[in-house]
Amino acid sequence: MTHNRMNIIKASFFSGLVLFLFGCSSYNDMIASYYKQISAGNYEEANKELDKNKFLQKPRNKLLFLMEKGKASHLAGDYEESNAYFNQADLLLENRIGGTMDAVVGTLVNPMTQSYKGEDFEQFMIHYYKALNYAFLDKNEDAVVEARRISLQSQEQDVKFNGKENRYSKDAFSLMLQGLIYERDGDINNAFIAYRNAAEVYLNSKNETWYGTKMPEQLKQDVLKTAYLNGFTAELDRFEDLFKQKYNHSETAEGGELVFFWENGLAPVKRQEEFFFSLIKGSTGDLFFSNLGGTIIIPFNHAYSGTGFNLEGVESLRATYPKYVAQTPYYSSATLVNGQQTASFEKVEDINELAFKTLEQRFIKEMGKVLTRLAVKKSAEYVLRKSAKESGKDGKDNALLEGLGFGMQLYGLLSEKADTRNWQSLPANINYTRVPLQKGINTLTLELKDAAGVEETKTLSITGTGKLQFYNYSTLR
Repeated sequence: MTHNRMNIIKASFFSGLVLFLFGCSSYNDMIASYYKQISAGNYEEANKELDKNKFLQKPRNKLLFLMEKGKASHLAGDYEESNAYFNQADLLLENRIGGTMDAVVGTLVNPMTQSYKGEDFEQFMIHYYKALNYAFLDKNEDAVVEARRISLQSQEQDVKFNGKENRYSKDAFSLMLQGLIYERDGDINNAFIAYRNAAEVYLNSKNETWYGTKMPEQLKQDVLKTAYLNGFTAELDRFEDLFKQKYNHSETAEGGELVFFWENGLAPVKRQEEFFFSLIKGSTGDLFFSNLGGTIIIPFNHAYSGTGFNLEGVESLRATYPKYVAQTPYYSSATLVNGQQTASFEKVEDINELAFKTLEQRFIKEMGKVLTRLAVKKSAEYVLRKSAKESGKDGKDNALLEGLGFGMQLYGLLSEKADTRNWQSLPANINYTRVPLQKGINTLTLELKDAAGVEETKTLSITGTGKLQFYNYSTLR
C-alpha cells in the first residue's frame, strides 16, 4: 500500500470515528443538564441551561428551543415571556419549516441533520400552553383566538390523514380545551360545538377510547349541560341516549368553578434502535427491502432507479430508527379536596400513548426513506470501489478512488443516525377535574400518592370570582 493511500484511509478512519462518537449521543444526552433542572422543578436554572446549550442553538433545532423555552417560562410563572416563545414557534410552523435543501441534507446524511418540525401532538400542545397563559394573564380575547386556531389545526390534521380512523387525525383533548375556553368566555353555543366534536371523537373510536384515553365523564356532563343551556332539546335527547344517562341541571356555584389540570410525569424519551435489511428483486423485477426474518417488507423508491443505481453494490443494510422509552411517573394518583368535596381526576391526554402510536404508524413510510437513502449511498460506494479496481488493471495505482470508496463505506456506516429529538418537558399525561368554588378565598388541598401508597399534600388558595377559572399543576418526575 502506498504512503498516499495509507494517509487517505487514515483520514477516512478518523473522520468516521468523530462521526461515531457524535452518533452515540441521543438528544436526551445532549440536553441532560436542562432536563435534570426541569424535572427537579428548578425552572429558572432550566431556562439558563437552555440559553447556553450549543446543540439547541443550531438553526435546525430552533423549534425545539422555542418550545422548551416556552414551557420552562410557563412553569416559572412568566406567562408573557412564555407566549413570546410559543408565538415564535407558531410562526415557524406556519411558515413551513425546512425546504428542498433541508430534505437533501436529510437524504445525504441523516434525519438528525434536518430542521425539527415537531410531532403533530406537540403542535397541539403549543395551543394548550398558550391558552393557559392568556387565561392567567386575563387576556380573554387572545385565549378565544387560540381556541379558533385549534379548529384550524384540527382541519389541517384531518386533511393530512384524510380522516383515516387509524391515524391521529384529530386531538380530542384540544377540542375539549376549546370548549372550556369558549365556556369561560360565555360563548355557550361554540362551547357546545367544541364539546360535541370532542365527544364524537371518542364515540367513533373503539371502546370510546382515543389513544389511551377513555371519554371523561366530565366531558359528557359538559356536552349535556351546554346542550341544555342552548335549548338544543334534540341534541340533549340524542346525547342522553348515547351516554345512557339523564341530565339533571343544577345552578353554577356562587364562586364559579375551577378546572384543575394535573400534568403528571415526563414524556417518553427517544433512543436509537437498529434494524438489518436486504434489498431483494421480486419475480416481477420490483425491488423491495426485507428484514432478516422476512416479517417487514418495504418497497424501494424507484425514483432512484435511473440515476446510476447499481443493485450489485447493495447487500445488507444497517438502518436506524427512533424508539420511545417511557418514563414511569413518580405519582400514580391524585385527588383534589375542596372543603366538603373530594374530586377525582380523569385522564384527558396520554402523551405516552400518542408518542408510541404515532411513531409506529409512520414506521413503514419513514423506514422506506431511510433504507432508500442507505441503498443509494451503498451503490455510490460500490461504483467508486469498482472504478478503483478497474483502473488498477491498467497498471495504475488509483489510491484516491479506493480511499474514497473506503471513506464512503465508513461514512455510510457511522453517519447513520436516528432522529431522537422530541419536546421532552411535556408531561406523560394530563388529568383534570372540575370543582365548584365559594365566593372569595377557597383553600384546596391536592393529595398526591406515589406507587408505594405514600401520600403528599399541596395546599392551594383560589379566589372564587363567579366565573370559570383554570389552574394547572405539574409533577414532572
